[in-house]
Amino acid sequence: MTTHGKRYNQAIQTLDKDRLYSVEEAVQLVKSTGTAKFNETVEVHFLTGADPKQADQLLRGVTILPHGLGKQTRVLVFAGGEDAQIATEAGADYVGLEDLITKIESGWVDFDVSLAVPSVMPQIAKLGRVLGRRGLMPNPRTGTMTQAQDLPRIIEEAKKGRLEYRMDRTGIIHSTIGKVDFNETQLLENFVSLADAIVRSRPSGIKGNLFKTTYICTTMGPSINIDPSSLLDLIDA
Repeated sequence: MTTHGKRYNQAIQTLDKDRLYSVEEAVQLVKSTGTAKFNETVEVHFLTGADPKQADQLLRGVTILPHGLGKQTRVLVFAGGEDAQIATEAGADYVGLEDLITKIESGWVDFDVSLAVPSVMPQIAKLGRVLGRRGLMPNPRTGTMTQAQDLPRIIEEAKKGRLEYRMDRTGIIHSTIGKVDFNETQLLENFVSLADAIVRSRPSGIKGNLFKTTYICTTMGPSINIDPSSLLDLIDA
C-alpha cells in the first residue's frame, strides 16, 4: 500500500473525490496542490475510447503549446556535412552522427527531442531499441525526420514548446502542460490547445466518446477528475 506524505494528504483533503470538476476549477485547484519545494510539472492524463490493438485507432501527433513547457528543451540532430552546419546555426544543442550514435549506445540520453535528416536514418536505425521506448526516435509521422531546410523551423518550434503526444498500450495519453508557476490562463490555454490537437487527430476508427476520463495533477500532488464535457465545450468555443 502506497504511503503518501504530509503535503499530499493535506492537498487531497481539499478535493471532492466524487466530483467532476470543470477545467477552470481543476486548473485553479492544481496550482494550490503543487506545494513541493521545487517547481512541479503539471500533468494531464486522458483515458481515451480507443483500442490500442487496432491500427485504425492509434492516436499520435504533435502540437505546439502557446506558452511552452516551462523548461529548456535540449534538441539533438543526427546529421552530417552541410546539414549539420544548418542544424548548428539553427541552435541545436547536439549535432553529429557517428559520435552521437556511440554515446547513445553507451547509455547517454541527455536530451529531450531528437531530429534526423532522411539520409542518416539507415545509420541510426539500430538506436530504435534505445530511443524508441523513450519516444525519442526520429519519425516522419511526427515531423522529427525532416529535410535539412526544415530544421531551423522545427528546432525553433521544439525550443518554444513543441510537444509530441501518443497513446500508450492501455489507451491513455500522458502529457505535460507546463509548471506550477505558470498562471492559470497559461495552464488553461496550454491544456485546451493540447486537447484540441488530440481531437483534431482523432482517427475515424474510434467510436463513441474520445475522452472517457480526464485528470490533471502535479508531479507530487493528487489527481483531479475533470468533466470531459467541460473540456470539449472550451475546445468548441
